[in-house]
Amino acid sequence: MFIEKFMTKDVVTLSMDVDIAQARRMITRYRIRHLPVTRPDRTLIGIITDRDIRSALPSSVGRNHRRKPDDTDTATGIAVQDIMTKDPVSISLSSTIQDALLLVEKTRVGAFPVVDEEFKVVGIVSDRDLLNAFIDVLGIKEPGTLLGVVVDEKPEEIENIVHAIITENISFGSILVYRGWCPGKEAVFPYLFAKHTNNLKQKLTNMGYEVLDPIEWYAERHA
Repeated sequence: MFIEKFMTKDVVTLSMDVDIAQARRMITRYRIRHLPVTRPDRTLIGIITDRDIRSALPSSVGRNHRRKPDDTDTATGIAVQDIMTKDPVSISLSSTIQDALLLVEKTRVGAFPVVDEEFKVVGIVSDRDLLNAFIDVLGIKEPGTLLGVVVDEKPEEIENIVHAIITENISFGSILVYRGWCPGKEAVFPYLFAKHTNNLKQKLTNMGYEVLDPIEWYAERHA
């Protein structure tokens, strides 16, 4: 899934010469945590966060985080360019949510500006956006049951699992595969749109598969 589907398109930006008091008002007004910094043509040059601003403001002002959006802050004399992260990590429109998730893991950054071919800001994607995208892709917005099945590392095994699910008239949102479960085995985790799955579990057991309770398995691994 391309990042364009899940990013925030009406992204708020600011120029590098504004006072951070104004940046603070924008963060409060729009209820956001990250502000891309751009040139007048929207070319990306930096990013500033609410944490950057709190760190730079005098402590007596920084602690007063309950101000209303229309409160007037006195100019601090500190420009955005003085505290912004220059040349921030960004992501392109052609990137996927998988690319973005890998970037989050690699950089520990909470949001990425999305840029076009000319490096102009066209959106922003945050870790919260990625979580919502992941939930949407997996189809787990609807209540259901996660099932675990250990199978041989053969392509036809997943087909057999899917056929068993369908013949029980159960719909499913996604199937995750944990490769390298153990030598010659992998674990398949279908997310089922059903609460009562005993008949399916018994069918899979009769087919010779080991059926897992994902919650119990996770608890054992982290005990």
